Amino acid sequence: MSNSLFPWHQSAWAQLQSLRLRMPHAILLHGAEGTGKTLFAEQFAQSLLCETPKSDGRACMECASCGWFSQYSHPDYRRVRPELLDEEDGVAGESDAIESDKKTAKASKAPSKEIVINQVRALADFMNISTHRQGRRVVLLYPAEALNVPAANALLKSLEEPNANTVFVLVSNSLDRLLPTILSRCHKFPLGMPSREQSLAWLATQKLSDADMWLAQQGGAPLAALAMGQSDVRTDLDEFLRQLSKPGVEVSLKIAEKMQKMDVATTVSWLQRWLYDIFSYKQSGIIRYYPRYHKELAALAMRVDVYALLAVVVSVGERQAIASHPLSAKLFIEDMLLDYSALFR
Repeated sequence: MSNSLFPWHQSAWAQLQSLRLRMPHAILLHGAEGTGKTLFAEQFAQSLLCETPKSDGRACMECASCGWFSQYSHPDYRRVRPELLDEEDGVAGESDAIESDKKTAKASKAPSKEIVINQVRALADFMNISTHRQGRRVVLLYPAEALNVPAANALLKSLEEPNANTVFVLVSNSLDRLLPTILSRCHKFPLGMPSREQSLAWLATQKLSDADMWLAQQGGAPLAALAMGQSDVRTDLDEFLRQLSKPGVEVSLKIAEKMQKMDVATTVSWLQRWLYDIFSYKQSGIIRYYPRYHKELAALAMRVDVYALLAVVVSVGERQAIASHPLSAKLFIEDMLLDYSALFR
């Protein structure tokens, strides 16, 4: 693991070092998705365990602790996240938490998208034994909004009664999806969105074609823009947007037939951004996410009633909250798109 920071995180890192003198038992790093918060958090966790940190607080990358951390085998470190992320990264056996939840995954036939109570309970033994290196123990948990209710309540107990020398580092893309009781027990540290200039400069180093377009589509988040620009779903997105520009019942059914095989939450987010652009253009003439579809969005904005549009925006936002668990992906998307098409009758 490299200990280099993204350019837009340099100042935040310097500010975070001021907390070392009186380290909170729980730090909540929060900000927009796709800006590198998780990598920032991992580097911070490593620096807390490093035996000879550099003058700027970064890990030395040479001591035994840094070696163990890079191999996900540090005895005083636990990383807690949905099992689905471990499967996507091809990582297994990082901690007791992961091992204890394998039975759950087998029973459900699919890796969990949530952080479940067994993963949090598995931290109990870890926190009740002495540290191996006579220093801190660190728990990194992300994304915090993936905690289901039982897991969140179990974590709350640890946050209310912190063990000595234990630091929790939580990462969140959305504070409003966390329990207020968890928020109140964490030191909240914001990681802001990079400027457009910073993002484009970094994307240029990654040699991403059409970086400006992808950055706009991802709301200014550079890592999300890079991932989208390099992914296979970019063709699906373009086809989806072209169909949205021609709303109708037949089109809605056609889109749902195709999009049911994709991640439903992603499909919902694409529609949310499309609706935002229609509303934004109608109110101010500005298009944020899909400037390539300026002509189509402008035409749709002229046809829609603003109050009806706002009602659909709210409805789609509510659907996003349950998009990860639809009973039928096809019917879920059909219903959503039929509501959208009804705006333009």
